[in-house]
Amino acid sequence: MDIIKIKNLVKKFDKITAVNSISFTIKEGEIFGFLGPNGAGKTTTLSMLATILEPTSGEASVNNFNIATQKNDVRKSIGMVFQDSSLDDELTAYENMDFHGRIYDVPREKRKEKIIELLKLVELDSRKNDLVKTFSGGMRRRLEIARGLLHEPKVLFLDEPTLGLDPQTRNKIWKYVNNLNKEKKITIILTTHYMDEADKLCERVAIIDKGKIIKLDIPDNLKDSIGDDVISVFTESKNILDLLKKFPWFKSGKIHNGCITINLQNAEKHVTEIVKIASENKIEIKSLEIHKPTLEDVFLHFTGKTIREEEADPNEAMKIRHRMMRR
Repeated sequence: MDIIKIKNLVKKFDKITAVNSISFTIKEGEIFGFLGPNGAGKTTTLSMLATILEPTSGEASVNNFNIATQKNDVRKSIGMVFQDSSLDDELTAYENMDFHGRIYDVPREKRKEKIIELLKLVELDSRKNDLVKTFSGGMRRRLEIARGLLHEPKVLFLDEPTLGLDPQTRNKIWKYVNNLNKEKKITIILTTHYMDEADKLCERVAIIDKGKIIKLDIPDNLKDSIGDDVISVFTESKNILDLLKKFPWFKSGKIHNGCITINLQNAEKHVTEIVKIASENKIEIKSLEIHKPTLEDVFLHFTGKTIREEEADPNEAMKIRHRMMRR
């Protein structure tokens, strides 16, 4: 059963189209990921699904409730962990949880029971009476996830859940997310620009760039779509790509920042041939690497840029965020 349905969803901020007519569905119990740089439209999409932002046009439903006409029912169906912390630093972990439960009218006895259960789930039960201002970034993130589950939502939105965390803490968060999905059967939608996070956690991934869904599939299919192997040839010459396109084993390739990325099958068989072609045409190869495709390679293949490059130019993302904050 599809728990989220999106059809031709659009969000504009003045002259900027943050989300550009996207359509897809998410199945109940799925872990679904939005992969893309800041300003790509990930958070804006989640904000519309959570009824925080009004769509400019199009339609969507969460748990069979329309996001425009049944907002209260949508909000009761979801939990949300924002990119920026929304915990009260001057309250304890227990008090933050209790306050959230009261807002959602969780009965007192059930609230007490669920708070302890969830704090144990995220390994914070021993810190339940400590002020949140004494917590590390990872502990805050775990508490926010626990808080988002207190009213037993059907869908949990995680907006950049591991942003700024160290690798060890990120791995712990991944573990909690997987456990929640398996044990509680909760549908989880997360936004991320970490390739390994999307690859490890998500059953399906939507690559989103400049407000559009570029590609949507399971991670393995996305990687397989660009070839079995990737050869990165570091050279200042662009001519070698045209020379290689003539060969039947060549599948696709990109020129990018002094590197030619070639997608093909059985890369090891063709390395010598590539070096020979370069030598015959007096093309200097500085270095050469072979690896299996990653989601970073997929993003580069379909957008012509890496996510890291997009992150280096945050102007568009800042414009969108400023417009969101004014609403």
